[in-house]
Amino acid sequence: MAMFETLGERLNTALDGVRSSGNLTEDQVKEVTREIRLALLEADVNFGVVKEFVGNVRERATGAEVSKALSPGQQIVKIVNEELANLMGGTPHKLTYASRPPTVIMLAGLNGHGKTTAAGKLALFTRKEGKHPYLIACDTYRPAAIEQLQQIGKELGVPVYTEGAEAKPEEIAERGIKQARDEGYDFVIVDTAGRQVVDMDLMEEIKRVRVASKPHSVMLVLDVVTGQNSVEVAEAFQEYADYDAMILTKLDGDARGGAALSVVSVTGKPVRFASEGEKMSEFDYFYPDRMAGRILGMGDVLTLIEKAESEMDRGEAEAQGKKLMSGKFTFEDFLQQMQMIKKMGPLSGLLEMIPGMGNQLKGVDIDDNQLGRVEAMITSMTVKERQNPKLLQNPSRARRIARGSGSTQQDVQKLVKQFGQMQKMMKQMGKGGGMPKMPKFPGGNPFGKN
Repeated sequence: MAMFETLGERLNTALDGVRSSGNLTEDQVKEVTREIRLALLEADVNFGVVKEFVGNVRERATGAEVSKALSPGQQIVKIVNEELANLMGGTPHKLTYASRPPTVIMLAGLNGHGKTTAAGKLALFTRKEGKHPYLIACDTYRPAAIEQLQQIGKELGVPVYTEGAEAKPEEIAERGIKQARDEGYDFVIVDTAGRQVVDMDLMEEIKRVRVASKPHSVMLVLDVVTGQNSVEVAEAFQEYADYDAMILTKLDGDARGGAALSVVSVTGKPVRFASEGEKMSEFDYFYPDRMAGRILGMGDVLTLIEKAESEMDRGEAEAQGKKLMSGKFTFEDFLQQMQMIKKMGPLSGLLEMIPGMGNQLKGVDIDDNQLGRVEAMITSMTVKERQNPKLLQNPSRARRIARGSGSTQQDVQKLVKQFGQMQKMMKQMGKGGGMPKMPKFPGGNPFGKN
């Protein structure tokens, strides 16, 4: 969520002065809302949206809204959090499936906004929900787009219907949907053509494809890195594409983020999905309340739990937890844990979801490659060595592992020593000995330099 980092810092700075206030004066409310207004404008949020947002916060903060559980300072933080969520749509808008399959989804958008990649990600997402996806290539202007979709389909094991660049897009869509229905596929994704800029030919073509395919949902794919242009594109597509929801891409980019906060208010259309990375699995429903919490540094525990549950069996997780706390876990167990973490996404993104961690990690360089270096050393060990780390005190074994993993003998010895410290720490915690001094990460520190 790099794109919201600066905005989050500015909003938190604005709120810091009132978080612990026992009483809020009218002047304090004016000052904090002025800072919020500047933070949003600097983040490229639409001026009209900012005006309404600040007005809502000021009205609620000076009104009769009182919670016995919260101090006045905490109350205004709660208000800003809720208004941020409302700004982005309030509640998630999930997919609904057709009562008579197939469910047909049409994607629209400009070139370079990640539309074809989003088609593949959506196919994988729905397959995880038990559907049988089918892709249709309707971009007859760019052979590269057809090839890209075919490559994605091959990678995912999802069929791709194409007639090349000769037929009319609306006819391709119609025949593709018929074939999907005949072959028993229940979720069809129509990938339409894009352009570098919005033009009338594109709009007329999208309208024809929409009429021919009779989609259950049309989703506009928007690259939020383009800033205020995203809002203009969203408005331009409204009439002809007649979309009912949006997919925001590149939410992990370094843009100022204002477009993502503006499009819902400006268009009146919800954001249905968020695409945050290059992996096909980095795609999920957009949760406004969770995103608001992450912007304000409150974390996103629900998403973290869902990511963990999707990658690890509950029974296996409990067994691993007991083994960990007994201090009897081995390098084999540690390797499994690291591989699970890697599947869940970049370490920096996972840590941002833990409440309070976002602020603590400010300015810290998180090295995801450290996990890879540790993994290389562990996979260079024999099964006996992984299960009995004491064997690795033998220098000849350490030298062999160093050669096999592209590291040094000192790196291997350091890994073994720190792993032993971690075993002792977890055993002490398991016996109820409290939280001892945290040892360094085995093999090195992923949080910048040791």
